[in-house]
Amino acid sequence: MTDAELVVRTRAGDPDAFGTLVSRYYDACWRFAYHMLGERADAEDVVQDSFLRAYLAIGRYDERDQFRGWLFRILTNQCRNALTSRGRRTRRFVQDEIALETAPAPPLGLATGVEDAALVHALSQLDPLQREALLLKYAEGLEYGEMSAMTGAGESALKMRVKRGSERLRALLGRSLE
Repeated sequence: MTDAELVVRTRAGDPDAFGTLVSRYYDACWRFAYHMLGERADAEDVVQDSFLRAYLAIGRYDERDQFRGWLFRILTNQCRNALTSRGRRTRRFVQDEIALETAPAPPLGLATGVEDAALVHALSQLDPLQREALLLKYAEGLEYGEMSAMTGAGESALKMRVKRGSERLRALLGRSLE
């Protein structure tokens, strides 16, 4: 069943339909939130809150948008709010080794190396907007247009964030991402 069909069923009052959407996107949302916030509990809280907000706002969802993009826009805003409300402009180094070992398998791209502690540490040292852009581009495999719709930033700004973030990562790691 497509996301659009599940949204229609959710709007019609079928709770199982939204449960299917949650199952479909939970791991990707959790990975993104975890790498943005750096703590399991924070990631779980933000993801739960994002799904709740999505459920409550499903009536305002525009079918012309991809559900995934709409959901990630909510998630991205919740991650930003969490960082701001806690006064954390940069993510702390992830010291929870168990969390790294038990994190869901990452998608292809940048995230294949995220279990590498050096990469996790380097990501934590990036500007949050650069980290966000890199994770959306490489870990989630999004195109700049999708990223722009999610974050509200222009494509050229996102390209610059990815470029500068990649350069900073290379400098921190002493190696290329490719």
